[in-house]
Amino acid sequence: MERNNLYPIFLKTSQLDILIVGGGFVAEEKLHFLTKSSPDAKVTMVSPMFREATVQLAKTFKIELIEDTYSAKYLNARHIVIATTDQPKVNLEVYNDCRKLNILINVADNPPLCDFYMGGIVTKGHVKVAISTNGKSPTTAKRLRQFFEEVLPEDISCMVQNLNNFRKTLKGDFEEKVNKMNEITQKLVEKT
Repeated sequence: MERNNLYPIFLKTSQLDILIVGGGFVAEEKLHFLTKSSPDAKVTMVSPMFREATVQLAKTFKIELIEDTYSAKYLNARHIVIATTDQPKVNLEVYNDCRKLNILINVADNPPLCDFYMGGIVTKGHVKVAISTNGKSPTTAKRLRQFFEEVLPEDISCMVQNLNNFRKTLKGDFEEKVNKMNEITQKLVEKT
């Protein structure tokens, strides 16, 4: 059976420079999900045209829009790039340019040209759950996201904050603190 060998990370997107190449529906969708999860993300978009809804979204989140065709000059000082054009040759050019510069790249709907995938995300206060299907089924990720949105309580942040406050009162080395936190939280997963 094939395994999902992806390593999940949570990025501080306010400290990274992200470029989205494209201005159509897919670019808008990527921007929407990025800003929904990370409203303080530093994003620039480059495209000869932008959908009106993208322009409005960009204004809301202070996203820089550059009306121009793609050029490698737009990769300067970027950490992450998302290519979303409807032109495979342009997407491949973006991919190749990013590979040369060691910039992480996601070419939308083209898993072989991706260093990472943008999975389903559920956020409830301090709790964030990321879902990956290894690029195989965005619909499955969407349905799992909807499931977790329903089952995670809205007030889960209270539990997180209370456990954080308790953790700060513990004495001892790291191992002793972990053991005490495990002992306290074991009741959360025990079946009654």
